[in-house]
Amino acid sequence: MALAPYLSRYWDTPESWTLESYLAHDGYTGLRNALATDPDSVTSTVLDAGLRGRGGAGFPTGRKWSFIPQAKPGETPAPGSPEGKPKYLVVNADESEPGTCKDMPLMMATPHVLIEGVIIAAYAIRASHAFIYLRGEVVPVLRRLQVAVAEAYEAGYLGKNIQGSGFDLELVVHAGAGAYICGEETALLDSLEGRRGQPRLRPPFPAVAGLYACPTVVNNVESIASVPAILQNGTDWFRSMGSEKSPGFTLYSLSGHVARPGQYEAPLGITLRELLELAGGIREGHTLKFWTPGGSSTPLLTDAHLDMPLDYEGCAAEGTMLGTKALQIFDDTTCVVRAVLRWSEFYAHESCGKCTPCREGTYWLKQIMQRLEDGTASEDDIERLLDISDNVFGKSFCALGDAAATPIMSSIRLFRDEYLAHIPDGCPFDHRRSTVFADRQEVAR
Repeated sequence: MALAPYLSRYWDTPESWTLESYLAHDGYTGLRNALATDPDSVTSTVLDAGLRGRGGAGFPTGRKWSFIPQAKPGETPAPGSPEGKPKYLVVNADESEPGTCKDMPLMMATPHVLIEGVIIAAYAIRASHAFIYLRGEVVPVLRRLQVAVAEAYEAGYLGKNIQGSGFDLELVVHAGAGAYICGEETALLDSLEGRRGQPRLRPPFPAVAGLYACPTVVNNVESIASVPAILQNGTDWFRSMGSEKSPGFTLYSLSGHVARPGQYEAPLGITLRELLELAGGIREGHTLKFWTPGGSSTPLLTDAHLDMPLDYEGCAAEGTMLGTKALQIFDDTTCVVRAVLRWSEFYAHESCGKCTPCREGTYWLKQIMQRLEDGTASEDDIERLLDISDNVFGKSFCALGDAAATPIMSSIRLFRDEYLAHIPDGCPFDHRRSTVFADRQEVAR
């Protein structure tokens, strides 16, 4: 399967981030097509194209837009009803899943494709205010987005009466303070409102009571950035790529022990074997040991899954998730226990503490994983890890608990012998490294 560059097709163009460059590559053509029709038709087009959320869950984007309560033509909404309240669009740009690095380069190289997608989506759901919630630690991306938004205002693509259509939209770029939990959509909304970022109890869902208790759509950066292409080229063009239930193109983030890590834009359904061929394979002299299909919160896979289609159905059939398509590649030099320990430390640190299973569970998972690394664990600790994971998975307020438990459960299932090898002397990889280092010192002498 060949690559299908669309979002990334001119990332290497000098000053690709400018409005001038974007217009030279047919920028804002999709917006003109959208404004020439009615909002409901735009939603239907995106729904017919089969675009699925690129943030991890894979929920149909057009269907999410259709959930926003709208007043019927000629009908006066009741005071305080969802139909009568303002509508909001929020773009989740708080990319913080370990291994995920697709949204930041997209916004850095071509911010206007996101802005165009925002305008189209806001028009479709009849929103007059939109927000891009960006991870504030990535200052260069923040500045680039702010400049691009200013360019769009100056050119008449944002503000009052956009391109003479009568549609108004105000777009705000908001910098978050850096919290993994704010990648969860309701925690993001609380943060955007100025409160501590913690997940909300659902229902009500954001489509009914989201930002400022008003109907709100929350979409991922890549999801919104894919919309202009659909409005420009049509649903048949979009469905000509990918699979029947997972159509279109997407960005795969390939990192770790590969010859050429980076972003690979391809149709959904490409396999890791094909991506590795494009990336030059595993680094020379080593073999693949394990990998993640969608960041550290997805179950681990091995070389037995090299030909698994990397789409939503293909991953589900193998008991894993496509997630954010963050393909982390680990070769035979990696200790799986140490890798999972690093992830466990991350999730324990990032837990917001709102619910007991996640707050207590992530703490103890980290402690036991550290005991394995240090050589102070017993065989009972492996079963204890599984027991705690079972008490966290599916029982936390949001998906952070699932994310913390998943790599532990899947790694024990695939690499139990390696866990046992850490008892009682700690990481056997450390002993190998020490032996190699001592041999090198002896040779040096």
